[in-house]
Amino acid sequence: MLYIVPTPVGNLEDITLRALRILREVRLVLCEDTRQTRKLLNHYQISNQLQAYHKFNERRSCELIINQLSTGIDIALVSDGGTPCISDPGYILVEACMEAGIQVQCLPGATAFVPALVASGFDTSSFVFEGFLPHKKGRETLFKKFAQEERTIILYESPYRVIKTLEQIQQFIGDQRLISITREISKMYEETVRGTSPELLEHFKKKEPRGEFVIILGPTSVKEREEED
Repeated sequence: MLYIVPTPVGNLEDITLRALRILREVRLVLCEDTRQTRKLLNHYQISNQLQAYHKFNERRSCELIINQLSTGIDIALVSDGGTPCISDPGYILVEACMEAGIQVQCLPGATAFVPALVASGFDTSSFVFEGFLPHKKGRETLFKKFAQEERTIILYESPYRVIKTLEQIQQFIGDQRLISITREISKMYEETVRGTSPELLEHFKKKEPRGEFVIILGPTSVKEREEED
């Protein structure tokens, strides 16, 4: 069995009892950064074997892991924070397990965009998750596509590109659409700010962006749709 085990995105208490049990019982834990995962395991006094599995080695590691699973052992896959496969490595291994007839079970747990979406106050009945945007090639094309999307849009962003992203939202989508930005989810300095792109640009130009960001573009309003028509 391959277990997909969500880990905390910030506060180490944000992990389920079942996840802790699985991390104790499996033969091997696959992780992005062994140092990061070791901190989590040490916090809960879990001693287990760790093996690096990240975006730079996932394709070449798959065959070895499938061979290990085929012997009948259980393996857990974790990411540095949140649920593996959601803007993190994992789907290639899951697909390989499916093809090899190996069972995969994903535990419910932390995912960064869910608390950010709920805290935004925007319509959650229908939304689009885009994850991390490309750094250069294809960004403008995506923002032009977002301008035609009426549903709530969820993006992940690093602190180094938050200003650039807000500037491109203003350029390609306009300055009327409401945006909610949450950073450092479940950590000491967690913050959610909401406003238009000009208002948020002013905020983050005064206050240096730090931490990991979830940017949520609210759905288009009736007024915006009427103006477009």
